[in-house]
Amino acid sequence: MIERLVVVVLFERVDLLDVTGPPEVFSLLQREMDEPTGYEVLLAAETMDPVTTSAGVRILPDTTFDEVAGRTIDTLVVPGAVEVDTQRRVTALVDPGVVDRVRALAPRTRRVASVCVGAHVLAGAGLLDGKRATTHWSTAGQLAAEHPEIDVDPDPIFIREGNVWTGAGLTACLDLALALVAEDFGQKLALRVARQLVMYLKRPSGQSQFSVPLEPVSTTRRVEELRHYVAAHAAEPITVADLAAHIHVGDRQVTRIFKTELGTTPAAYIEQARVELARNHLETTDDTLDRVAAACGFGTVDTLARAFRRSLGVTPGDYRERFRIRS
Repeated sequence: MIERLVVVVLFERVDLLDVTGPPEVFSLLQREMDEPTGYEVLLAAETMDPVTTSAGVRILPDTTFDEVAGRTIDTLVVPGAVEVDTQRRVTALVDPGVVDRVRALAPRTRRVASVCVGAHVLAGAGLLDGKRATTHWSTAGQLAAEHPEIDVDPDPIFIREGNVWTGAGLTACLDLALALVAEDFGQKLALRVARQLVMYLKRPSGQSQFSVPLEPVSTTRRVEELRHYVAAHAAEPITVADLAAHIHVGDRQVTRIFKTELGTTPAAYIEQARVELARNHLETTDDTLDRVAAACGFGTVDTLARAFRRSLGVTPGDYRERFRIRS
């Protein structure tokens, strides 16, 4: 059994979910395995005094930075902290002492992973120089302005550059931790842990922080039936008449439902659903654009390309180059 020491960095005002999310994923992994995972998770701080998180919850460290400095660390998890002013502007907080500790521990670590605005700590430690990195969308501008040497990309859920991983905001810490589990134990176990977390699916690194299925939707039954119908038949021709027949109303009534309940037209909604489907194909397969277009209901590459430009402002080829998941 491989021993994997996971050290989570603790400091005052740290975001609570950043700290507790990854260890929860590692803990749930044990439910899916017949033998010990080998993960030993320790919360490390400057002293053994309780640390007060941004949520006001106090956490007791397991060890100190000085104590773990003498051990070989498998994964160093670096969470973040923010402050919000009266105008609701969000600023990442970076403690120079924490930066120094992370800089000192990194050389003894197989991989380093930042959670949310913890990327600002890695940046301060010089661990992201010349690399592409992500962070919570609200502080991406700050990260880019303060560290022009970093290629800041606010869109992905997480990014891996060599042995350095950066994750997006808050609940994306679960996606990042699942990716670490997948690297250590394989995709199948990671997906089983995702089910334990009641996550609908394990989002890939290329998944945008903003996605159509995450938009607020109506809870009325007929709207949900329409949404599910579109999702199930996105690869097929769908007409307004098909939608109307599915919920037993007239064509004009369907158009009114989309306009009033979802704020869009049936055609625009169907196109967006197909774009989401195509994004997944581009991220996870090497299918030609012809095959992607056919599999996702666009018919032709030209139709696929026009939809991508309208929705995402890029071509399907550019999107794949940026977000294709490499093994």
